[in-house]
Amino acid sequence: MGPDEPGVGSMESLYPFLYAGTTDLPAVLEEVRRSTIAKAEEIIELRRVISERDGARLTSCAADAAARFAAGGRLLAFGNGGSATDAQQLATLFLNPGGDARPLPALGLAADTSVVTALCNDIGVDVVFARQIAAFGRRNDIAVGLSTSGNSDNLLRAFDEASRRGLLTIGFAGYQGGKMAEMDSIDYLFVAPSSSVHRIQEAQTTVYHILWELTLAELGRAEAVVR
Repeated sequence: MGPDEPGVGSMESLYPFLYAGTTDLPAVLEEVRRSTIAKAEEIIELRRVISERDGARLTSCAADAAARFAAGGRLLAFGNGGSATDAQQLATLFLNPGGDARPLPALGLAADTSVVTALCNDIGVDVVFARQIAAFGRRNDIAVGLSTSGNSDNLLRAFDEASRRGLLTIGFAGYQGGKMAEMDSIDYLFVAPSSSVHRIQEAQTTVYHILWELTLAELGRAEAVVR
């Protein structure tokens, strides 16, 4: 690499057309088009694979989740970084779905910055979710942990704590599931088999929206039978 050549990861190497002095706009737009189509095809295929592999398990998971909600349970969602955002969106989906959809009790365990920072500072990041599950978790609750790698130690500890307390445990992971795939304390694990963090999170979003819809449907069926 010459002294005037951009380094790997530099702005120039990532966006060379911005620094070329002149821009071939049609070529840039064509590259954007090709990239967008490729990414769309990739996530469509990933969703198809998950649907074929995990469709029946999603239905069973929703039935178990509905039974927990019917018994007064709550959903406790957790994750790190971008997965913390997804966990909060999942909790919000159940708690405040909008429209005429039925709200269900849910908490995002990464949302309370005072609790999270206190646990991280005073004890350690590895217990940030397990300690909250120990404090809040009840036997009829549902623990849902999201990770792209499947290797986050604080999720692994949280699942062990949740399982020990009798919670229903649901995991979302990417790649091949990581360490989460080796755990006996996760009742249902849904893996998005991709090495792209973006595609993994897109697929996980689809799966937990389906889980939410199936759970509501199962609750409706169960209540119709009781009537």
